[in-house]
Amino acid sequence: MLQAVHHLALICSDYEKSKHFYVTILGLQVIAEHYRAARSSWKLDLALPDGTQLELFSFPNPPARPSQPEACGLRHLAFVVRDLDRTVAWLESNNISVEPIRIDEYTLKRFTFFQDPDGLPLELYELPE
Repeated sequence: MLQAVHHLALICSDYEKSKHFYVTILGLQVIAEHYRAARSSWKLDLALPDGTQLELFSFPNPPARPSQPEACGLRHLAFVVRDLDRTVAWLESNNISVEPIRIDEYTLKRFTFFQDPDGLPLELYELPE
C-alpha cells in the first residue's frame, strides 16, 4: 500500500526565521513559495536530496506545540547525515544548540537532537556511506 513519505508539513510562528533555518542552515532546496492571501499564510515547499518534501506553513497566531512533557502525535523528524561531527559543527557555528551525540543501543548508530526555531525536536541520524 504505502510506498514512501511524500512530505511532512510544519507550521511555524515566524516565517522568515524558519525559512532561513530550513533553507540557509539546513540546506533544503526551495521548490515553490506561495503567499495565500485568503489565509494570511505562506506555504514554502522544500526538498531533501532523496525527494522527500517538507512544507513550511505560517498562520496568524498558531498555538504553541506541546513538547515537554511529550504529547501524543508526531514526536520528532529525523534526518540522515553522512558525517555527524561535521553537521554538528556546522549547526553550532550557526549558534544552534545540539545535544551530546549518543549511540542507538539497538543499531549502534550515532545520533543527536537539536530544535528548529519553534522548538520542534529534530534528530540527526548518522548513516555513513
